[in-house]
Amino acid sequence: MPEGDTVHATARRLTSALGGTVLTRAELRHPRLATADLTGRVFEGARSVGKHLFLRFGGALSLHCHLGMDGSWRVYTNRPPISYRTRAVLATADKVALGNLLMEMALVRTPDEHRLVDHLGPDLLDPGWSDEHHAEAVRRLTADPGRELGDALLDQRLMAGLGNVYKVETCFLLRVSPWTPVAAVDAHKTVSLARELLVRNALRPVRNTTGDPRRGRETWVYGRQRHGCLRCGGPVLKADQGTELRERITYYCPRCQPGPGPKSG
Repeated sequence: MPEGDTVHATARRLTSALGGTVLTRAELRHPRLATADLTGRVFEGARSVGKHLFLRFGGALSLHCHLGMDGSWRVYTNRPPISYRTRAVLATADKVALGNLLMEMALVRTPDEHRLVDHLGPDLLDPGWSDEHHAEAVRRLTADPGRELGDALLDQRLMAGLGNVYKVETCFLLRVSPWTPVAAVDAHKTVSLARELLVRNALRPVRNTTGDPRRGRETWVYGRQRHGCLRCGGPVLKADQGTELRERITYYCPRCQPGPGPKSG
């Protein structure tokens, strides 16, 4: 599923493939954008902010989109598989980029991009990441000390870029249950670890949180309910975590991750 590392890699791939070239075809298959004509504009590049993607065109115009759970951008050199899932078609003289199942599509002036992401916490993959970014992420994370850590890690308003895979694996590497309150963990270590995992995977074709390149050993507990914990071999359990609208399946090893368990009922 798309998380901050996937969106970051997508931005780099689009920039590498289309950057600096003139669009010979540009279709935005969205009711509000269907009449927009980008043909003839230069594709200047793409940038990611957390899970948000901005594609920039000549004339200080940007296409904002979110990959959601199933969205993607793919680049083709011939016969692109355009389908009912396709939301955007951007073509140059020799390449075509297809955006499929995109969410939150909008055209904005490039100087106004920030208005769509000002609500987010520090972007963990910000190339200009600094001590100030780290301190702000810590401040936001610790603002509600009683909140469950797993739930807090998914809140993009605290720090942007983490999804369910990294939430699960971060909790495991901290050796705490995802239901542990934020106050019971080292917030500085949590932010550093979350950023380290994203940075390490930003350009990898296969996401890996363990450092073990062998197939089937890419994660410690995420998705391993049939195989067991990669560290201790014990059973991996899964349960729902979060509010009804934000509920996500959470994996954890009760042996390696002491602390409170999921709430019943």
